[in-house]
Amino acid sequence: MLENILLGLVGTFTWNNILFINVGMALGIIFGALPGLTATMGVALLLPMTFGMDAATGILMLLGIYCGGTYGGSITAILINTPGTPASAATVLDGYTMAKQGHAGKALRMALVASTIGGIVSALILLLVAPQLAKMALKFGPPEYFALAIFGLTIISAVSSKNIAKGLIMGVIGMYVSVIGLDPMDATARLTFGSSYLAAGINLIPALIGLFAISEIMTKIRGINQTVEVRNEFSNEKVTLKEVRAHLKTILKSSFIGTFIGAVPGTGAAIASFLSYNEAKRSSKTPEKFGTGHLDGIAASEAGNNGVTGATLIPLLTLGIPGDAITAVMLGALMMQGLTPGPNLFQEHGPMVYTVMVGLLVVNIFMYLQAHYFIKLFVNVTKIPVNLLIPILVTLCVVGAYAVNNTIFDVRVMLVFGLMGYIFVKWSFPVTPMLLAIILGPMVETSLRQSLIISEGSYAILFTRPISLAFIIFAFVSIFAPIIKNKLITKAR
Repeated sequence: MLENILLGLVGTFTWNNILFINVGMALGIIFGALPGLTATMGVALLLPMTFGMDAATGILMLLGIYCGGTYGGSITAILINTPGTPASAATVLDGYTMAKQGHAGKALRMALVASTIGGIVSALILLLVAPQLAKMALKFGPPEYFALAIFGLTIISAVSSKNIAKGLIMGVIGMYVSVIGLDPMDATARLTFGSSYLAAGINLIPALIGLFAISEIMTKIRGINQTVEVRNEFSNEKVTLKEVRAHLKTILKSSFIGTFIGAVPGTGAAIASFLSYNEAKRSSKTPEKFGTGHLDGIAASEAGNNGVTGATLIPLLTLGIPGDAITAVMLGALMMQGLTPGPNLFQEHGPMVYTVMVGLLVVNIFMYLQAHYFIKLFVNVTKIPVNLLIPILVTLCVVGAYAVNNTIFDVRVMLVFGLMGYIFVKWSFPVTPMLLAIILGPMVETSLRQSLIISEGSYAILFTRPISLAFIIFAFVSIFAPIIKNKLITKAR
């Protein structure tokens, strides 16, 4: 273990890794600070930039965008009462109030300290837990992988929307898209309609750029003439060490809450942020101060949402199941580099994996340094007019989709999925389950067919192996528990 960590340290501290970590961090903070341009969109847009990079360098750059974007949302949440990302929604409650009171600088500094500590705690747990979980996962065979993929699909679909049925419908649509192309077992053409392009299947990168980036851009076009202005001027007010110590208990508790939430696939930073805020308020000796400009509220929210960042990589790296929408995009980045997430990743690419896990610690340290020294500069991104931003983003999307195979067909795929994403979001259908189904669909199909070959056609193999049975039970619970809960709430009313 110690030897692998040392290898990770050596692999992390190369000039190109440090450079791209900081580039990704700066871009992530900017994306996070611009309302609506989430960290997910930033990762999806800049994913094509990692094509020619070393695998570790590319992933570390994306992690920089992830962590920077999660923190960056607090800037607009505090200054203009508009969360840059959903993860910073709880930060508004006390952050904006403090800004109106003339303490915007103190609020931003506390958000940064809490975000950094939350990210470091999460990264340390990733480093300690992920390798052990991967060892256990080495016992997986086709039945276990099938059950795991089903569990991943159901839990993401169940928690990605208030309407469970809509989440499952999107999962089914994603599964339908995943079967386009040649059959993985006997190479029979499926749903290709005679197109040689479709015979290769739907490429993941154009699909995710369309679903997450183009759909967001189409939404932003409706407010193209709007300009976001900072109504509360930045004050360079410091947070003292005494104040940090006073709120350290809340920061650490919220960090662990965020880490736990992040390790459960499909939950995400927004849920962690509100749970951490509510717990801090519940356990506080002065709960009446929350919502009136209380540093403890900011500390809880930001430590909770950044505590998710490392934890979401635990199921991704060990089981191949993304923890949230951003790690779903990162799953595409890993596969683009020829790396298949799962237990074998630790066996076959150990140094690279440890470089990524150790690098996440470094990412959080650089996040603190960057934001500490350049926070006044980052605040100015809230003044960028949308009509200047959109053409740049569209160009990046087109170039990114085209660069996958150097074909216009992939650009068309991106536009089709962008239109689908826009329509689905407008109708309150979550797009994350669709993307995950596209990713996990081949795993479901191949693992099931391999299992049936092993068992000579008997489905009993899925229920007689303990790990497989456990994941199938978890899948049923994840589908039906929310339905039962909603019915109980309805009866109580």
